[in-house]
Amino acid sequence: MMDRRLIENFDWSIIWVLLGIICIGLLSVYSALYPQIRANPTHNLFIKQIMWLSLGFGVMFFTLFLDYQKLKAVSFWLYLATVVLLAAVLVVGKEVNGSKRWLELAGFQFQPSELMKIVIVIQLASYFSTQEMTSYPPLKKLLTPLAFVAAPVLLILAEPDLGTAICILAISGTIIFFMGIRWKYILAMMIGVIPLLMPIWMTVLKPYQKRRIEILLRPDLDPLGAGYHIRQSKIAIGSGMLWGKGFLNGTQNKLHFLPEKHTDFIFSVWAEEWGFVGCLVLLVLFGLLVFLSLRVARRSKDRYGALLVVGMTALILWQALINIGMVIGLLPVVGITLPFVSYGGSSLITLCFAIGIIESVSMRRYVFQTR
Repeated sequence: MMDRRLIENFDWSIIWVLLGIICIGLLSVYSALYPQIRANPTHNLFIKQIMWLSLGFGVMFFTLFLDYQKLKAVSFWLYLATVVLLAAVLVVGKEVNGSKRWLELAGFQFQPSELMKIVIVIQLASYFSTQEMTSYPPLKKLLTPLAFVAAPVLLILAEPDLGTAICILAISGTIIFFMGIRWKYILAMMIGVIPLLMPIWMTVLKPYQKRRIEILLRPDLDPLGAGYHIRQSKIAIGSGMLWGKGFLNGTQNKLHFLPEKHTDFIFSVWAEEWGFVGCLVLLVLFGLLVFLSLRVARRSKDRYGALLVVGMTALILWQALINIGMVIGLLPVVGITLPFVSYGGSSLITLCFAIGIIESVSMRRYVFQTR
């Protein structure tokens, strides 16, 4: 029988905010895929999105019954298995548009890099909570977690998937910053990165990735080629003005000027149809989700739970910031989806698991209150 205190500590405010974001996502995906839905009402990507959402909620519900403390014992093995999957992608992964990011098992395709976003949080939280570590740990204590981060990031860059690699670096950096890191280490790291910029540009980045960075710095460099995506996105967002053009009335969307509109550029679809007011509503909902999640971290009575929540919140926050920054032209196009809004199975399941972990920590804080 479930302990009554688990239900009492369940944070319903997080779920209500999450449902608001998901509703916005369903409206946007429906609009983006409307021609496909009309052509085939019973078999289209919108139906698949609903199926992915159902599976994601199932994963979230299962996670609620999982005592997050048990993840600590298997964290390293989860990390090792995911690194092996990332290596397998480079050998037997499915290639799409020149990138190998997908593995196929028993007819089911998934991205191990999405799984790594969750696993790196679990592994870093486990490491920092099991070590005898005070605030502002010495540099030698940070070498091991940096190695944990470097291995998957290098494998993901080799796929290549710059966006996910940046996202994992941002998530990991947030956890390390939360633990406390001296400013002299941050300054030394920034100075140390400067000499590496040119070698990275020359040897690591692919030609199309370099072109995207050039487009960011010079938006009119190639308006019909590499700059087409971001140019059309800006037109869509700007044409929405204050109130938007209305549901299903976005011209950039309806006339197929906007590429990748149901995935990477879903925010542009929403902005064109619902305008500045609609964008403000979505941003407020994301802000509330982050605030409420961090409140769970603050209320947590153990370091491991707090670190887990901070990491899962950072996953949602950074992915949203990178995607929105990308579609409005403040960041290069790196192929990051908007959490709970964009179409996609692996991402939805990963994010629902993250919410489940946050709620699991919230529900079990009474265990430490009674000790």
